[in-house]
Amino acid sequence: MTYTQVLEYLYSKLPMYSRIGAVAYKKDLSRTIRLCQYLEHPQKKLKCIHIAGTNGKGSVTHMVASALIAQGYRVGIYTSPHYKDFRERIKINSKYIPKKIISQFIQKHKITIEEIEPSFFELTVVIAFHYFAEQKVDYAVIETGLGGRLDSTNVITPLVSVITNISLDHTDLLGETLQEIAFEKAGIIKQSIPVVVGRTQVETENLFIQKANTYNSKIHFADQEIQFQKTDNTIFIPKYNINFEADQLGPYQSENYRTAFQCLIVLMNSGILITLDNIKNGFQNIAKFTGMIGRWQWKKSNLRILLDSAHNEDGIASLTEWIQKQKFKQLKIVCGFVKDKSLDHILQLFPQQALYYFTQAKIPRALSSNELLQKGKSYGLHGKAYRTVSGALASAKRNSSSDDLIIVCGSIFVVAEVI
Repeated sequence: MTYTQVLEYLYSKLPMYSRIGAVAYKKDLSRTIRLCQYLEHPQKKLKCIHIAGTNGKGSVTHMVASALIAQGYRVGIYTSPHYKDFRERIKINSKYIPKKIISQFIQKHKITIEEIEPSFFELTVVIAFHYFAEQKVDYAVIETGLGGRLDSTNVITPLVSVITNISLDHTDLLGETLQEIAFEKAGIIKQSIPVVVGRTQVETENLFIQKANTYNSKIHFADQEIQFQKTDNTIFIPKYNINFEADQLGPYQSENYRTAFQCLIVLMNSGILITLDNIKNGFQNIAKFTGMIGRWQWKKSNLRILLDSAHNEDGIASLTEWIQKQKFKQLKIVCGFVKDKSLDHILQLFPQQALYYFTQAKIPRALSSNELLQKGKSYGLHGKAYRTVSGALASAKRNSSSDDLIIVCGSIFVVAEVI
């Protein structure tokens, strides 16, 4: 099988949540466990940092990894979904897993894969564990896919567990309240393993504390322990007398930096060699050291075009707050969502003064642009529907000047097509 044939096999043969939605979500760990057993438990050979949360977990994953890389470690990075290339999910430092390795894995284990019938995500997770173990990485930073308790990544015993924040997302699978969602995310807390929570929230604080106490896990709330001072893109941490130029500049990235910093301090206190200078170096060079893309990314253009993967209530609220502080002649928003996204609370957050280019990604799960247009109108959002992302962006660009601001947001798959 060629690499192209292998990808087609993965996409067509295995149920993939990001493409078809909830029917691909497997609500237990049995298939992941069976695959790990078959491969002689590669996850047990890894020193992992496990990261869950509603927003920011991908950014925190890359921030923690970047600091470890700056220290000189070889770091496995597992994230999802991908924007352009399947191999973005599985990296060592900034290098994608080789195509040859993926092809060889599928060909060698195809019979067992078809016997176990894992989802796309379950198999991808196990490929990452196997690759990182074979390559003998020093550390592996592992981002959960969906939730935590029943997420396929939750077969590891990490050095530290991290939960970034909790907001309403994937409510059809994780629960309709912050407490229900927090319960699922708290499922990554392990016996006697420290846990870092990025944001203290009234609705979830006690749940996390109780879960940590039950498992004898020391809990750290990053926003209580780490005070930041931010000026433009410079962040100063008085307690540790460290300042750095933030590589990631989104409105919510300060919280992610704080969470990642707290995680690294916990690792330092556990005896792992990480210096403050290398944390600074890592935080200033995240894109360079890890190859991170798609999160608050300015597109190279003579126009101002911002790509952001904000797709839920918390993310859109942060984006809108940032927009209110900007200067522009006209605001244009290219956006699309998936069918199973609850949009009522999201659409009411979008600015009504913008001109909208409603669109849809090339996946079965995409909400039609015409339906999104109608939903948007009911919240005072006006514009046109476009059947393709490229058509929507081309129209926005065609009618814009350098004084305008174009934002591409919503489904990660919309952003991916622009990238």
